[in-house]
Amino acid sequence: MPSRVRALQADITSLDVAVIVNAANTRLLGGGGVDGAIHEAAGPELLEECRRLGGCPIGDVRITQGYRLKAKRIIHTVGPIWRGGSQGEADQLASCYQRSLELASQHGLKSIAFPSISTGAYCYPVESAARIATGVVRDFLNRNDTVDAVVFCCFSNHDFEVYQRLLRRRRA
Repeated sequence: MPSRVRALQADITSLDVAVIVNAANTRLLGGGGVDGAIHEAAGPELLEECRRLGGCPIGDVRITQGYRLKAKRIIHTVGPIWRGGSQGEADQLASCYQRSLELASQHGLKSIAFPSISTGAYCYPVESAARIATGVVRDFLNRNDTVDAVVFCCFSNHDFEVYQRLLRRRRA
């Protein structure tokens, strides 16, 4: 794994990066977990901008201003709900990471922080999700130099340990 990638246990809304990724729902109107925390920290202007976007399909992305966050921008992506792994969840989750990186690159955003997409309320197994996330990021960074830093921002200690282990393994 390129040294431009690290895991961190923190509140994603507090990070000083160019863009943070929001694990949103298809309506983009806020919710629980990371989504609710980002909407609360960014302020009511975020909800107004999201209303104008008209939603987002699973595996796709939308971009907004960061408003009251340190991050200039927010990329909203909708991860899959875990249904056992036979409903295309892995491809949908990979698309969330790939499309987020592509959009960050297109907007000249050099640093990006991801939450562990779909592993909360959407019940995606953390190990599987982290393998997909780190694999997509590694492949993207090996082909592109448009993004300088990627942070996997983990809420729980367990998630942080999973990402740390996978990142160490990929560097070895």
